[in-house]
Amino acid sequence: MRASLVQIAVDPDESVDSRRRRVAALVREQRDADLVILPELWPVGAFAYQQFEAEAETPAGPTYAAMAGAARDAGVWLHAGSIVERDGDGTLYNTALVIAPDGRMAAVYRKIHRFGFDKGEAVMMGAGEELVTVSLPGALTLGLATCYDLRFPELFRGLVDAGAQALVVPAGWPARRREHWTLLARARAVENQAYVLACGTAGTHADVEQAGHSIVVDPWGEVLAEAGPDEEVLTVDLDPSKVEKTRELFPALKDRRLGLPVPPGRSG
Repeated sequence: MRASLVQIAVDPDESVDSRRRRVAALVREQRDADLVILPELWPVGAFAYQQFEAEAETPAGPTYAAMAGAARDAGVWLHAGSIVERDGDGTLYNTALVIAPDGRMAAVYRKIHRFGFDKGEAVMMGAGEELVTVSLPGALTLGLATCYDLRFPELFRGLVDAGAQALVVPAGWPARRREHWTLLARARAVENQAYVLACGTAGTHADVEQAGHSIVVDPWGEVLAEAGPDEEVLTVDLDPSKVEKTRELFPALKDRRLGLPVPPGRSG
């Protein structure tokens, strides 16, 4: 199985419509891939909070339309990164889209952990409440997460319990915390004995320099490929059988102990 991570540079001087067209062309170039992955909030920029309201769309909106056409033309599964979604009651969400090779919507994931503490995404957007997996026929089952989710291991345990063999993490990760990005990607791979495909953005948007360094980690924690800081396409061949082989060779997941009692003096 071949995966291509498209690390997009988000230039504030490029319009959203122009970027959609450019990214669609990049997706069409990945005809040799089985799975293509885009970063978080690439149409607008993950830190461009002031544009969230103006650029919000439905899951079936213009980004989906452009990406569905590109996925059909390339004949690939496409994780189209995420968009600013506005639902029927006006609530905004950071929503990832997965598109099948025939252009149909295969899955939608609303980001569960919102970044910003008391500002930005954390106060502007609603939180997702559902774990989402997608099975690629004859290949891997993907578990979906987005950016800040990477810091919360319990989410990934839930995805593995739901059958995930590869954990896909689009992001708009800041350069100043790049070491956390690579460390956490490897940790999530090791502890869950799963592939991690983490696709970030390049460039600087809303005055926040992006980390780039998209990374693919195998179920043993080995880095198979890592991008640099600039726009780049990272293409890696994955062995779906390696997940089960790793879990059989070192069956740590079988030793999990859940439901331990709460220590004295602590509430649940």
